[in-house]
Amino acid sequence: MSDTVFLEPFTSFMAVPRAADPARLDADVAVFGFPLVTPYDIRGASLDSARMPGSVREQSIWLGDPADRHDFDFGGTIYDGKDVRVVDCGDVRCDPTDLPAARARATAVTRRILESGAVPVMLGGDDSAPIPFFRAFEGRGPFTLVQIDAHIDWRDDVNGIEEGYSSTMRRASELSCIERIVQVGQRGTGSARSQEVRDALAYGVKFVSAREIHESGVGAALKQVPEGGEIIVTIDCDGIDPSIMPGVNAPSPGGLFHHHAVSLLQGLANKGRIAGLSIVELAPVKDINGISAYTAARLIINIVGSMVRTGQIPRKR
Repeated sequence: MSDTVFLEPFTSFMAVPRAADPARLDADVAVFGFPLVTPYDIRGASLDSARMPGSVREQSIWLGDPADRHDFDFGGTIYDGKDVRVVDCGDVRCDPTDLPAARARATAVTRRILESGAVPVMLGGDDSAPIPFFRAFEGRGPFTLVQIDAHIDWRDDVNGIEEGYSSTMRRASELSCIERIVQVGQRGTGSARSQEVRDALAYGVKFVSAREIHESGVGAALKQVPEGGEIIVTIDCDGIDPSIMPGVNAPSPGGLFHHHAVSLLQGLANKGRIAGLSIVELAPVKDINGISAYTAARLIINIVGSMVRTGQIPRKR
């Protein structure tokens, strides 16, 4: 049985070709969904993030043809006249009664995409979904991990669960392939206690709060990223201000605006090679006219366009 499935009705991301086997790709970028949610308490959990992949795919159609449409974020077509191949591998099979197996499949799918030479782009799921995504990069790198998020996600466990959405960056810090972590967009209060902040700082995390971005610009974050290295990007949608992305589980005012995120992604592509992207924590039930899902799709295609303009893709075939 395949590790990925095409759910019907299935609209691929931006109507790109489907790729049924992630192990046999001829692509520069491979999108896949991982509709994982890891509830701490099923009675109080928001499980709607499992619908994120379908919602982002649906809204991505409004972006038009990236080879033909002028994009004012770039001053030209997104693919800049180049032969860029993006495919959609469907969704990782995710049985909520066997989350360890689902996580193992997500790692396997990501690893197969990497082995093909394509850049994996994962649509979550909640913010526990990136943990198995990161694990697929073991044996590669070293990487700088850049996270956009309102929260720091450094809890060791919550109610005995060590791979939930509050522990994402703690688990990432334990991977040998991750050399540096830069976390952008923190604000207000969340699940983090003082001890988690101390642990993150002891590890060497560079925090760049949302307020610092608003006051100093994205250069405050970019200066924390070494030149010429490899970069994994992970975006929790609540890192973006809820006036831009209202459809999230934990909205908090004062987040990054869309132009902050776009400038940061473009700046990262200019500083190093983008090795992978995950974007998670969209809650379609809380969205307004699909604007959050549409914004998520725009961020994805912006990072693809940035990789095109820095020569990272299209790859040689």
